[in-house]
Amino acid sequence: MKNKNKKQSKAKFKISLPLIVIFVAFGVAISAYNFIFGDPANFMGNDNANQPLPGNYFGIIYKGGVIVPVLMTIMMTMLTFVVERYIAINKATGKGSVVTFVANIQREISQGKIDAAREECSRQKGSVANVVNSALVKYQEVEKENDMAKDQKLVAIQKEIDEATALELPGLEQNLVVIATISSIATLFGLLGTVLGMIRAFAALANAGAPDSVALASGISEALVNTALGIGTAAIAIIAYNFYTTKIDKLTYSIDEAGFSIIQTYASKH
Repeated sequence: MKNKNKKQSKAKFKISLPLIVIFVAFGVAISAYNFIFGDPANFMGNDNANQPLPGNYFGIIYKGGVIVPVLMTIMMTMLTFVVERYIAINKATGKGSVVTFVANIQREISQGKIDAAREECSRQKGSVANVVNSALVKYQEVEKENDMAKDQKLVAIQKEIDEATALELPGLEQNLVVIATISSIATLFGLLGTVLGMIRAFAALANAGAPDSVALASGISEALVNTALGIGTAAIAIIAYNFYTTKIDKLTYSIDEAGFSIIQTYASKH
């Protein structure tokens, strides 16, 4: 009962982790926007209501308007989970090359050295090694079963591989949905900021007499800053998502290859 409660509380923590990251990132973004980018020293006349000093990028970003802290929150959230997934997937890969590990496993089991193959799993660690080790444990168990037919033993080993894979994959794919979502919404928020900036710019042009040059410049700055932040964040998120899904696919392929070798070896030797 205690273990069940621990698992439930752990699941709740995992579910709430993205929200925690978003709230923390939003707090940091608001503080940075007001006190770093909005520092009066970045603007003419030492007043952030004026135009930024020439070449002062902090001031230019501040003039991006109210959407900037939102885009900064999205960017920091994305970067947090990019780093988190990098650490998690590298840990799941194990200590050595997965390709070399699978080749070693295939060699050991083809020679009937199941214990040596399990020792290889202990050295490698990671998701692929965990699945292979589970399959090898089942391999040794069914060898001792005299009441089971060969087909039943093969099904039992395959079932163990499938169950072990199902346990490992969620850990690899966790939080990737956050990165995938950000790749879409970052562009949308960037476009929203662009539209708001252009509205301000056209409002300055619509004034009777001479256009308000300060408001016009501020509106254009708002549009361009938000466009740059939105597109930049989305681009990094898309690259990271594709990179990680490719690595996960390679790990899954390695699991399938090792599992197939175990099944074929048992079938040929029994």
